Amino acid sequence: MRPAIPRQLKRDVLVEAGHRCAIPTCRHPTVEVAHIRPWEKVKAHTFDNLIALCPTCHARYDNGGIDRRAMLQYKANLSVLSGRYGEVERRVLHHFAANPKSDSIYLPKGWDILLMYLLDDGFIVETDDIRYQFSREGMLYLITPKGREFVEKWLGAQAL
Repeated sequence: MRPAIPRQLKRDVLVEAGHRCAIPTCRHPTVEVAHIRPWEKVKAHTFDNLIALCPTCHARYDNGGIDRRAMLQYKANLSVLSGRYGEVERRVLHHFAANPKSDSIYLPKGWDILLMYLLDDGFIVETDDIRYQFSREGMLYLITPKGREFVEKWLGAQAL
């Protein structure tokens, strides 16, 4: 009989994914914890072998619609995203992933500190458009070609 996944381990896996499906194009609001390598083969619950998936993506994975290599890359990418970028930065990346034709996002003024690593890594830049630059309400940020490449790799389950 398979033991339950320990609560703290389950919490850690869900936090790593921001309580969202690890597949960046998925928008399903419900998530569960899935084994990357089947429980029947490994007989263990380990952080490296667990990933947050929505029920639909979990079923697709179990049925072979998503291969293990892609799932392992999604897991590795979560580590990069969670380890480097904060919640606001990940949401900005999600915005560009969900809106591939969008080249900008308007955010409240003073959020530079919350976007620090995206700015430092050259994925976004503040606009030099004077109409937006000195707005009291916010600032327009543009995605750079480097940022677009990062998002496309993430969406394509390629190494980040």
